[in-house]
Amino acid sequence: MAESALYFEDFEVGARFSSSARTVTEADIVNFAGVSGDYNALHIDAEYAKKSIFGERVAHGLLGLVIASGLFTGTDLNARCGKSLLALLGIESWKFKGPLKIGDTVHLEIEVAGKRETSRPDRGVVAFRRMLVNQRGDIVQEGEMPMLMLKRKK
Repeated sequence: MAESALYFEDFEVGARFSSSARTVTEADIVNFAGVSGDYNALHIDAEYAKKSIFGERVAHGLLGLVIASGLFTGTDLNARCGKSLLALLGIESWKFKGPLKIGDTVHLEIEVAGKRETSRPDRGVVAFRRMLVNQRGDIVQEGEMPMLMLKRKK
């Protein structure tokens, strides 16, 4: 049986959620380069990347952000917010903390970082801290994303 829908009131600061995992592939990087037009040698030239501080090709930083977004949409948390989620309000303080490499398996850790009322009585903002974590437990990217959520009808 599916769990009940989540609304603004249901979130408590500090609550945590997790996503499933996925492995970053060479195809991900090649496809992202094609879609974005970002053909930086660090991402697509193995010989160049061998001489870099990473010693090998790394994924585009924005590819990590996109993967994190996709992992979020696949969570039970997101499914349970289907009736109450109105809008993503922004991407705040997103940081690239470490390299994302071909073969890394990543998942998303999500924490309720804050809540605030809005001028409209039927909605509020929930800020989610999203952390993209690799197979070694390293946070490779993180940031906060505020989302506009409906309140329960009284």
